[in-house]
Amino acid sequence: MANITAADVNKLRQMTGAGMMDCKKALIESDGDFEKAIDYLRKHGQKVAAKRADREARQGRVLATVNDKGDYGCIVMLSCETDFVAESEDFVKAVDNISAIATGHQPKSLEELLKLTFDGVSVEEMITALIGKTGEKMEMTQYCFIDNKDAKRVFAYNHHGNRLATLVGFSEESAKEEVGHNVAMQVAAMNPIATTANEFPEHVIEHELAIAREQIIAEGKPADKVEMIAKGKLTKFFKENALNEQEYILDSKISVGQYVKDSGTAQIVGFRRVQVGV
Repeated sequence: MANITAADVNKLRQMTGAGMMDCKKALIESDGDFEKAIDYLRKHGQKVAAKRADREARQGRVLATVNDKGDYGCIVMLSCETDFVAESEDFVKAVDNISAIATGHQPKSLEELLKLTFDGVSVEEMITALIGKTGEKMEMTQYCFIDNKDAKRVFAYNHHGNRLATLVGFSEESAKEEVGHNVAMQVAAMNPIATTANEFPEHVIEHELAIAREQIIAEGKPADKVEMIAKGKLTKFFKENALNEQEYILDSKISVGQYVKDSGTAQIVGFRRVQVGV
């Protein structure tokens, strides 16, 4: 049996939003396996918060930018240890410079970005110098982009305080500024997993159905109704997690996909979302 520590319980609580005792029981029942513990909470009716950022960072700054042509956008995230440093003039300037380098050169990976130079100094050297100046550990924890191979028009959104940033790509150059801005805010607010329901892999769908079936059976629903109710829960999952299927935050009577369709012929082809501290 795994040794479940208070730190483990707190970590699961931060990941899911469930209560401390529920998290402890889930970890015990799952022998310390966090993924199984999350499934345990869901199967037992807990509303689990979906925190899906690709990387973790305690503090830092994110910045989304788009090039002048509007067909390339990127998000960079530089992490550090404290808010004090994250909000300092030197740190903010470093993130601005790194973003400008990325937008200008359009590197294909984080490793490639770190090797690019600004005024004769590489991004990696720039960060190292800042570490020496502040005494804090720093790391480029995220770089992602949407380019013209994926989209004809890209829009960026930076939430107040630069702890959250998003990109949204559209299929046509004619995509409207207001629509792009609003959809980028939707991504920031509602944290979708995929653009459309069709993008979810079969194993994810089967996993969701399996959890739904266990919930329904545990609730004592008739056996002949299990599949029908499970499919209904899957539809709800898509509405919560597929961008086009989500309720539009500025008009809950329509979906995001309907809002975009009503606004022109351009379609959403992809998005990126990066947040500090999750």
